[in-house]
Amino acid sequence: MRRRGPTTRLLAAVYLCVAAATTTASAASPQQLYAACAACHGTRGEGNPGLNAPAIAGQHASYVKRQLENFRSGVRGSHQADVYGAQMRAANLAVLRDDATLDALARYVAALPPTTVKPAAKFDARNGNNLYQGKCGACHGGRAEGNEALAAPRLSALDAAYLTRQLKHFRDGVRGKHPQDKYGRQMSLMAPLLAADRDIADVIGYIHAAGSTR
Repeated sequence: MRRRGPTTRLLAAVYLCVAAATTTASAASPQQLYAACAACHGTRGEGNPGLNAPAIAGQHASYVKRQLENFRSGVRGSHQADVYGAQMRAANLAVLRDDATLDALARYVAALPPTTVKPAAKFDARNGNNLYQGKCGACHGGRAEGNEALAAPRLSALDAAYLTRQLKHFRDGVRGKHPQDKYGRQMSLMAPLLAADRDIADVIGYIHAAGSTR
């Protein structure tokens, strides 16, 4: 019997997301709506790096809503290089067909207890601190807690692979170039300032270290 590889498992999880979404699209409660997301993002919104699904628990409701709107409209997830964004669009479109559903789901996700991520075993803390505070902290907060007033999401609960991928997507034009993505365009201007992989790793190490001490 052949073992299923990561791609097969991922496709199966996306199928479950879409199937659950189709079943719960008319559900009354946010908990039932969230069942469409739990197959990938976890029952507590803790994320699943193995499925490339980020943690979403405790994220600002306004940010969650904006990203769901962006996936729904094609502002995000339409670039040919954004494989996981395209999968999110497929799962998203099955359930988020109206704004009331989207609002309820965003509020539910924001109310889930945030998770923390253990920092990498090795990273240059001084370099990470200097780069983060100089280039990221003004918007995302000194401890990567985010700033809803500036539309800057909480970063500390996002796993390293996801943060790395999104920074590179902003840097390389995969994300943030759509004319309707106002805040994404801002990030696409900032991300090239972290051009080196080592700098990205150090900044992410700092983000997780700072977030774990809050």
